[in-house]
Amino acid sequence: MAWIKRNLFFAIGGAIALLLLGAAAFYNFKGWNHNSVAFQKLNEIYGNLQTLNSQKPAPGDGKKINNTQTAKDQEREIRAWTDQTGNYFKPIAAIPNLPEVTSEAFAAALRRTIDQLQREAETASVQLPPKYGFSFEAQRSIVRFAPGSLAPLAVQLGEVKTISEILFAARVNSFDSIQRLRVSDDDAAGSQSDYIADPAVTNDLAVLTPYAVTFRSFTPELAAVLTGFAAAPNGFIVKGLNVSPAGATASIGVPDASGAFGRYGGGYPGGGYTPPVAPAPGAGKGGLQTFLNEQLLRVTIEVVIVKPFPKK
Repeated sequence: MAWIKRNLFFAIGGAIALLLLGAAAFYNFKGWNHNSVAFQKLNEIYGNLQTLNSQKPAPGDGKKINNTQTAKDQEREIRAWTDQTGNYFKPIAAIPNLPEVTSEAFAAALRRTIDQLQREAETASVQLPPKYGFSFEAQRSIVRFAPGSLAPLAVQLGEVKTISEILFAARVNSFDSIQRLRVSDDDAAGSQSDYIADPAVTNDLAVLTPYAVTFRSFTPELAAVLTGFAAAPNGFIVKGLNVSPAGATASIGVPDASGAFGRYGGGYPGGGYTPPVAPAPGAGKGGLQTFLNEQLLRVTIEVVIVKPFPKK
């Protein structure tokens, strides 16, 4: 204590120096730790940059080549193109097109729609199976429907009507069947021929709903059907096409003497087409050579309706 009293100023100065040295050491350690973290982050960024530059395509050098900006520009172009394609994917109105579909409203709309389609088929001279229900045979005779099924059934009724009218507009010879997805518990009691096994597909952009339609026609009518799907503004995509000769045993109606079916003449109940027969060549005079022998075709088309999600 005596030494401290004699050297008070020296002791105080030494204590202050020690404190300053401790503070300096702490500051130095803190700075070193900060530099170490910054160095690690710099190495991480540099490693990421090397990884990006090694990819194909690389982001570019930011001056002459800027692949990042190029990708953004391309994304903007794709979004603009997607907006324009909205004109080709217009939704098909549900039947009935109501905010909330009731059993009474759907039952009445179903009867009206089936009657309308049957009249349109008759007007277009398209043969239908007897009392055909256009895949709604299970719902045709009931007035109370399975819970939660009215909205999807109304959507399907609108889509079935649109597809059927494309075939009527093409004036196919006969409309054999149309198949849709099962969306109701009532569908379990329906005919198996009314339903398609393929499921609906949902991706990030849209829902793809499949249908299958079978009809009989000649090649001009088949071409008109495909043209109708291509020209429709409702996003139809023909996914599959199965064509085979329509033999007499597999055809609706009674074939005429030539075994042909069609729209204008004997064969179909209500009209059928008999291809013209080249006259037999006279003796010694020669005759025209047959270069096209058109046959009635049985066609099954699997068509998908693309329904984009609403824009957010």
